[in-house]
Amino acid sequence: MRTILSTAVLLIGLSPLCMAGQIYKWVDAQGVTHFDAQPPQGREATLMVTPAPPVGKPSVPTRSNVIGDQRAIDNKVKKQVAEQQAQLKAFCEQARTNLAQLQNNPRLREEVDGETRRLNDQQRQERISETQKQIAKNCM
Repeated sequence: MRTILSTAVLLIGLSPLCMAGQIYKWVDAQGVTHFDAQPPQGREATLMVTPAPPVGKPSVPTRSNVIGDQRAIDNKVKKQVAEQQAQLKAFCEQARTNLAQLQNNPRLREEVDGETRRLNDQQRQERISETQKQIAKNCM
């Protein structure tokens, strides 16, 4: 058991050294490109330059960064939801105020294109119905 473990540790420890070997590239007579660790006999080969591994810490996001990013996103969404709820609340208050005015005042006037005109009873009832529908739909 100890032999297997020590062999595994040795192989894992040496694996980066194997990856750092030289790689040769050449094209055979049929035009096929080959890559190998050994240059071909009697043929011209190009030595490929492999990029060096990055120095320093890996750029893998840590758990704390991910959690911090998620909290920022959560806070942004909560803020947007709060703004939408405030807008809906203001809409509902205005709609209820309008409904009260429509129901309690039979002589309503509105301004259309700079002209003031009086709403007749049928128009007033239509507006009351529309306002009630909007309140039922949006304001619980």
